[in-house]
Order: sequence, then C-alpha cells, then structure tokens
Amino acid sequence: MRPSSALNNLRWWFTLLLVLPLLAQAQDPLPSWKDGPSRKSIEAFVAAVTTEGGKDFVPEAERIAVFDNDGTLWSEQPMYFEVLFAMDEVRRLAPQHPEWKEQQPFKAVLEGDHKALAESGTEGMMKIIGATHTGMSTDEFIALSRSWLAKSVHPRSQKPYTEMIFQPMRELLAFLRVNGFKTYIVSGGEVAFMRAFAEEVYGVPPEQVIGTNFASQFQDKDGKLSIQRLPKLLHNDDGPGKPVSIDTIIGRRPILAFGNSDGDLQMLQWTMAGEGKRFAGLVHHTDATREWAYDRESKIGRLDKALDAAKAGNWTVVDMAGEWSRVYPFEHN
Repeated sequence: MRPSSALNNLRWWFTLLLVLPLLAQAQDPLPSWKDGPSRKSIEAFVAAVTTEGGKDFVPEAERIAVFDNDGTLWSEQPMYFEVLFAMDEVRRLAPQHPEWKEQQPFKAVLEGDHKALAESGTEGMMKIIGATHTGMSTDEFIALSRSWLAKSVHPRSQKPYTEMIFQPMRELLAFLRVNGFKTYIVSGGEVAFMRAFAEEVYGVPPEQVIGTNFASQFQDKDGKLSIQRLPKLLHNDDGPGKPVSIDTIIGRRPILAFGNSDGDLQMLQWTMAGEGKRFAGLVHHTDATREWAYDRESKIGRLDKALDAAKAGNWTVVDMAGEWSRVYPFEHN
C-alpha cells in the first residue's frame, strides 16, 4: 500500500472513532438516563401508547403529559428558588417600606432570622409572595423575574438557577414531544414566574404552564393597556389544586404525570385513575453528592405519602443517584 493511501486510511479510521460516539448519542434520546428500571418503564410506556394498531394506542390529541416543576424539573434546595427571589425582592423594596423593619415576616427576612421566618409558616410566606409578586402588571413582573434569574446564582453551585435544571428530565420532555405528546408544567409555583423561563429552558410555551395565580384586572391608563396583578390569591396550584387546574385549563386527563413530593400526589392519582394505559413517575432525591438526598422528613419537597402510594400502585420511582448518569446540564457524563 502506498504511504499516501495508508495515511488516508488512518485518517478515515481516526475520523470514524471521533464520529461514532457522537452518532450514538444523537440516536439516544435519553443519554443521561442509565439503562435501569425507570428508563425501561418510560420507553415501554411510550412505545405502547404510540404504536398504531396496538391495544394501548392513544391518539396524539390525548397524549397529555404533566410535570411538577420544583424538585421535578429543577432543584428545590436549600429553598424553593421562587422564595429566594421573593426574599431578594423584600430586601430590594425595603427602603420603600420602612414599616417592614417591625413587621413579620418581613422583619425576619431583613434580619436573616431563619427561625422566625420558619415560624411564620405558609401564612407568612404568602404575605411575602403577595407583597413581591403583585401591585404591577404581568409584563413588569415577568421582566423583574427574568432580571433576577439573569444575575442571581445558586448559593451552593454558584450557577444560574436556570442551569440547576435536571438534564434527564429535559431530555424526557423532548423525547415525549417527539412522540406526539403535549407537555405541560403543573406546579405550585406562581405561574408568571415560571413563564419567565419555562420556554427557554424546558421548551414548554407559556400557554402550557399552569401554576398558582393571583387575581388580575385589565387596566386602560391613558391609553396604556395592561393586566394588573392584584394582592389576592386566586388559586393555590398545589396538592388537590393540581387536578382542578388540569380539569379547568387542559380539559383532558393526562396519561403521564411526573412529580417528586406529596404536593404532587393528587395529580398522580388523578392521572392514574383514568382508563387505558397510564404512567405515574416520581423523582426520588437520593443523590447527596451531586444534588441532595431527602424524602419523608424534609421540610422542602417532602416525599412521604406519595412514596407509599407509588409502592402500592407500582408507579415508577426514579433513583436519582443510581439511574441518572448526569444531573445538571453543566455536568459531563
């Protein structure tokens, strides 16, 4: 063989060695999922409901998939990210509200008193959310949320919050959409806050984001039109509120639902109570090294009753530590 031919062959093999792994990854829609029970159950379910002529076939219009956000699509420790946003807003707005120095729970936020803040409970947190999420237009609030997300970083990873999303779940969303599913976020988070980033990071458009929402009203101020956000809670999209939202907004019962906590239990139950083949999944936070490990005793994202229901109903419980080769997009497989 001539030297030039040998060199060309060597180059060809070297190129092939570089390209083959890339081709394999391109052909694998779930590269961050290990070949374990959760991946197998997901792939088997999707194959069953998308195979025309099969006994479990579901028409595209009925392929509705719903996902919780906090703890399911992105991390939720050491505190829900939206709460961290609200607390930063309290600090930013404090000069305009001198009374907050003596009013709880605002006083606790300004003084960094975590004990007093915890003692204020859900009522206290709703006061903080109401004060920081209303009294402006929807457009103004979304712009405010995007500004915070653009400049703020997670206290442990020092990464932007929008990089603290779970790469395997993002792959799953894309995999479902390729197979004719319509993917929705159904979360306890405030709807406009999630709409500020959901399309960019998850590929879920605003009209497919459902969450807790405040009352609002149309305003025409000297010809300037806006939707003003009012300090009155309209719907708490958590627990039993999730099936109500699904029924009201989507109008179809999902055939797939994913959550991670007891706040998702009723959504999972509602999904599984329908006819035909169905899928319920839980992200189980078992990875203390790459993420966090918590379940039954956690004050954030407690997974107790839903874990029992999953075992009783043979739902898919994803072992994050054992079944995900990568947790975040910034990690390498």
